[in-house]
Amino acid sequence: MSIATPDTAATPLSAKAQARERLENNKLAKRLARETTRAISDYNMIEAGDRVMVCLSGGKDSYGLLDILMRLRVRAPFHFDIVAVNLDQKQPGFPDHILPEYLRSLDVPFHIETQDTYSIVTRLVPEGKTMCSLCSRLRRGILYRVADELGATKIALGHHRDDILATFFLNLFYGGKMKGMPPKLVSDDGRHTVIRPLAYVPERDLIAYARHMQFPIIPCNLCGSQENLKRQEVGRMIAQWDKEQPGRAWNIFNALSRVVPSHLMDRELFDFAGLKPTGIPDAEGDKAFDGDEFQGPESHQKHDETDNTSPAAAQEAVMAATPATPAVGAAVPLKETTLTFVRPAGSQKA
Repeated sequence: MSIATPDTAATPLSAKAQARERLENNKLAKRLARETTRAISDYNMIEAGDRVMVCLSGGKDSYGLLDILMRLRVRAPFHFDIVAVNLDQKQPGFPDHILPEYLRSLDVPFHIETQDTYSIVTRLVPEGKTMCSLCSRLRRGILYRVADELGATKIALGHHRDDILATFFLNLFYGGKMKGMPPKLVSDDGRHTVIRPLAYVPERDLIAYARHMQFPIIPCNLCGSQENLKRQEVGRMIAQWDKEQPGRAWNIFNALSRVVPSHLMDRELFDFAGLKPTGIPDAEGDKAFDGDEFQGPESHQKHDETDNTSPAAAQEAVMAATPATPAVGAAVPLKETTLTFVRPAGSQKA
């Protein structure tokens, strides 16, 4: 499979360039597998006997997640099942044939859930306002119900490292709290475990992988709503920081797993009221009288092997690609049906 972009269509790659491209793609696939495996291991995301429901939207991230998990499943030291689930929200122009055809070609069990949440959202949200928040809540409630119906023990989402960083800063700047996007959580109703196996994966790698694998990308703005402007702003800020001082974004991300509650101000996390001298030296204790000594941003090259592809160019190539119709395999979907929408009581944001 190949995408004919203006550059590749005009000038076929030389044998040397093709060999170099194969090498880079192989390194990319290994890097994605390594980082995903590391996240799964660090947070005990998937266990023996799990039935993992992979939420597939038709975007690069969820395609990448499904592909990586299927590859890891083959060589995992224990057995777990995968079922792919797509929620067709009846957005105008949604190509509802693409995902079923693609999933059949993979020989993976899948379920297409059809719910007209688009009409609900457009009726309730005033014109000119973003629909993303309400749409997300409705989608989450439906997916929780579907997970119960399919017997899924884990719900896997395609959020990546950049998503986690952006969410942290959005909460910091606009929510007044230090809160991110956890790699693993139990839903507010206490019934579902949600995992994010791509937590360590940078977005640029998913962009490059989607281009390499020729995933049949479905645009995310069919509803007419644009991505939250604040999230775009934060994304540009992080990208600019990393451009000016490479490694800064990695350091910030790394800090999320190196929290020192005694040096913050949350009384729920640390007993400041009961704090007393112990007479025991602490090398990591108070340094109020010391000058700050910071090294430059930790090099992230040992964690991320960058490629020569411009993220913007890669994204453009992915989104401009004409969705290909994969060969239809013999897989039989669990079911494809239209159900009456009933929002589960008590469904809350994960």
